[in-house]
Amino acid sequence: MITDSRNISLSAERLATLAGNFSRKPAYRGLRMVMQELIGDGRILMGTRLPSERAATLALGVSRNTVTRAYADLVTAGFATVRPGAGTFAAVPLDRRRAHDHALCSRTGRAGDDSIDLNCAASAATPGVAAAYERALATLPAWLGSDGYLPAGLPDLQELIAESYRQRGLRTDPEQILITSGALSAIAIVARAISRPGDRVLIESPSYSNAILALQLGGARPVSSPLVETGWDLDGIEATLQQTAPRMAYLIPDFQNPTGWLMGDSARARYAAALRQSRTVPIVDEALQATPLDGTAMPAPFAAHAPDAISVGSASKLFWGGLRVGWIRAPHEMIEPLLKTRVQFDLGSSVFDQLVLLQLLSDSTIADLRRQQLKARRDALAQAIRTQLPDWRFRLPEGGLTLWLQIPHGSATQLAARLDGAGVHIAPGPVFSVEGGADQWLRIPYARPEAQLTAAVTRIAQAWSTQAHNPARRRDAARLLIA
Repeated sequence: MITDSRNISLSAERLATLAGNFSRKPAYRGLRMVMQELIGDGRILMGTRLPSERAATLALGVSRNTVTRAYADLVTAGFATVRPGAGTFAAVPLDRRRAHDHALCSRTGRAGDDSIDLNCAASAATPGVAAAYERALATLPAWLGSDGYLPAGLPDLQELIAESYRQRGLRTDPEQILITSGALSAIAIVARAISRPGDRVLIESPSYSNAILALQLGGARPVSSPLVETGWDLDGIEATLQQTAPRMAYLIPDFQNPTGWLMGDSARARYAAALRQSRTVPIVDEALQATPLDGTAMPAPFAAHAPDAISVGSASKLFWGGLRVGWIRAPHEMIEPLLKTRVQFDLGSSVFDQLVLLQLLSDSTIADLRRQQLKARRDALAQAIRTQLPDWRFRLPEGGLTLWLQIPHGSATQLAARLDGAGVHIAPGPVFSVEGGADQWLRIPYARPEAQLTAAVTRIAQAWSTQAHNPARRRDAARLLIA
C-alpha cells in the first residue's frame, strides 16, 4: 500500500530528535537500527527523502563514515532506496507490504475445528439483543403499509442519536443524522461525497484496515500519520498537514483501532486547529466511543472542536456485528450531498434493524452489560499475556476492543503464519499499517470469551517458545526489527 509522500523531506534536526540516544557500539549499526525502526513503524514515511549525509553528520554528531555506512546498510536491508541525483529515500521491504490480510473474520466453522479466530474484533450478540429483536418485531407492522424506503433513516432513530450527541455536549439536530448500513458504509459514503480521485487523505498508521481500503476505493491517495509511543504525534501531524494539504483526514480519537489510545480534549482542540488551517475535512470514526471500560470520563466529541467534522458511528461494536446499522453526523450543509451520494450505494438501511436499534438504545442496561463483559475479557487476556509472555510489551487500553502488542524480536507476519498452523488466527501489524511497516506488532481483540482468550495465549506462547529456541528457523532479528 503506497502512501503519497512525494515532496516530503526529513530535516536533519528532526532525524536527530527521532533517533534520540541511539547505541554507539558501533555507531553506524545503532543509527541503522534506529532508522530502520523509525521507517518500519511509519514515523518516517515511506518515500520520504532522508537528510543528506553531510547534514545528518552535523545534526547527529557522528562521523561522515558512520552516516554513509548506516545509509548503505538501510539500502541493503530494503529500508531505503537511492535515486541518483535526488538523494536517499525511505522504503519498506516488499515482504512487509505483502503481509497476509486476516482483517476480516475467517469463515471456518467446520465440524471438529478447534481453531480460535482472533482476527475480528467482534463477538456474539450481547445478552438482551434477542429480546430487543422480539420487541422490534411487534412494532414492525406499523411500517409495513409504507414503501419502506427511508434514505435518511427512521425519524425516531435520528432523534435518539441526535440526543446522544447533545448529551455529550455537541448540539445536534435530527436532520444532521443520516442512518447507514454500518460505519464502514458511512465512511465510503463520506469519501465518495467530499473527495475526488487523486485527493490526498491523511490516515493514522496503524489504523482500521478496512477503512483504509474504503477510502482508497474512493480514489483517495493515503498520506500516513504515524502514531507514536504516547499516541498522536501532533508536531508531526501539523508538519504533514502543512506539507501535503490533504482534502480529508480519517482519525479514530476514541480508543483508536488497533492501539486503544484515547485522545484528550486539549489534543483534539490542537488537532482540529491544524486541520482547519490546512482546510482539511475531518472524518471522525466514533465506532468505539461507547466502550469505556474503567469509568473513564470521555472527552467532548471531536466535532465540538471542528464544526466541519463529519462523524460516523456504529451499533455493531456495542451490541452485535450482525446488526448492520451505523450513522453519519454532519454539518447541515453537508447532509444533502451526503444523501445524494448515499442513494448511489443503497436506498436506505433495513427498517427492521433500525427498529431493533431503537429498542437497544432505549435500554441502557444492555450496553452496560456489554462493557462489563469486555472489561472482564480484556483483563483476562492481559493477565494471560503477562503470565505466559512476560517479555511482550503492551499498554492496557481504557476502552475499545483490542490489545496492541509488541513482540521482542522477529517478524509478526512470520509469527502469524506459524500461529495459523497452531490453530490461532491473528492479524500482524502490517495489516493495519498505511505504509506496510509495524511488523513487530500484533493485534489481539478481547471480544472472545475468557476461556478462549486464555487458550489462545497458551498456543501463542508455545509457538513463540518454539521459535525462540529454534534460531535456525529465524532470519537475522536485527534485519527484521520493525517496531
